[in-house]
Amino acid sequence: MSRFIRGAAVALAATLALAACGDSGGDDPLKGGDKGGAGGTITVGSADFGESELIGELYAQAMEAKGVKVERKFKIGAREVYYGQVESGAIQVFPEYNGALLARVDKSNPASTTEEVDAALKAKLPATLEILNPSKAEDKDALVVTADTASKNKLKTIEDLKPVATNMVVGGPPEFKTRQQGMVGLEKVYGLKFKQFKSLDTGPITLSNLTKGQIQAANLFTTNPSIAKQKLVVLEDPKNVFGAQNVLPLVYKSKVNETARAALNAVSAKLTTQDLLDMNGKMETEKADPEDVAKDWLQKSGLI
Repeated sequence: MSRFIRGAAVALAATLALAACGDSGGDDPLKGGDKGGAGGTITVGSADFGESELIGELYAQAMEAKGVKVERKFKIGAREVYYGQVESGAIQVFPEYNGALLARVDKSNPASTTEEVDAALKAKLPATLEILNPSKAEDKDALVVTADTASKNKLKTIEDLKPVATNMVVGGPPEFKTRQQGMVGLEKVYGLKFKQFKSLDTGPITLSNLTKGQIQAANLFTTNPSIAKQKLVVLEDPKNVFGAQNVLPLVYKSKVNETARAALNAVSAKLTTQDLLDMNGKMETEKADPEDVAKDWLQKSGLI
């Protein structure tokens, strides 16, 4: 699923923005106002990368088609920023990736399959929160190298990096350095010690650094259409450092009614990984707006 923090300034900006934008009834969104119940407004959020905004649009438009009033709070920041807003009830629906969410609420949990991860989440999430049905769509973290690097070093799996890792610079978003599904797990599970970790911005910048040889391995997401376009190699992960990452709605359950739940679950029932690849491709190559891409998919899927 991209999922990035920009530091304390982003957190502060996100909090101030939410505080300044209460609903028309005057509720303070940071206190979880009276939203999302019968006849109320449901606030849908997104992280600060295109795919998250796209999925947020899918959820928002699907609910609107069923008569639910929706407010959008997109591009908030990384999970380290937005999770507290969902937990407080300021945001009632958020597009999530189950494995990454589990790492947030129970980072030592070894669950890796969709079923294991969802069961662990249901047991660990606060009583106010709930995950709805997972989709088949996954957007997993991956360690990616160029075809040339893979060929020269005979790389097929992450394990193959062990003899050469000390000569390689890995690039990715700042949080990749400290997450279990990141540098921490790569060292703990595979015993990898890299020359350096280079903190970079979201996908396009990381991708540019990789293709220009400024880094030798990159953290990219598997639904990034540039992987196939640039003929990059996604290293296999036999020890499952990067576990299941199914797309699903995280909801503040007391504020999301049955009509909204049914609309959200209907999106999950149809959304596939290939759909994400196709829609991400439209946004990247055609510079299509997430709102338009979401509407097109929902119409083709018979959901609006």
